[in-house]
Amino acid sequence: MAGLDSKNFDSPDETRAFDNGQMQLITLGTGTVGRSVFEPGWKWSENVKPIVGTDSCQVAHFGYVISGKMHIVMDDGTEGDAGSGDLVEIAPGHDAWIVGDEPCVMVDFQGAANYAKK
Repeated sequence: MAGLDSKNFDSPDETRAFDNGQMQLITLGTGTVGRSVFEPGWKWSENVKPIVGTDSCQVAHFGYVISGKMHIVMDDGTEGDAGSGDLVEIAPGHDAWIVGDEPCVMVDFQGAANYAKK
């Protein structure tokens, strides 16, 4: 028999805070989705790297940018921006930072469960 379940980011299952931002996580069934708020000045290599201890972000992301803008640089030198309204897929092995003075709010459907964990 099929079921129905819902949760709201106003009451997340978990919140992971890091300098200049946070990720709120909700788990439904076997899936975990995260909503992140990255404040101006946030940079993965400065604000999350000390938590996880890797040279670059090793989490794969598949997400939707609600607002703001993020610049991503892959370990191979490929780079680009993800901004408001964009759907983005980011492979493991990258750094990223916020562009401009608006927070970047992103919903991550793939990498949230392992993001910003020791």
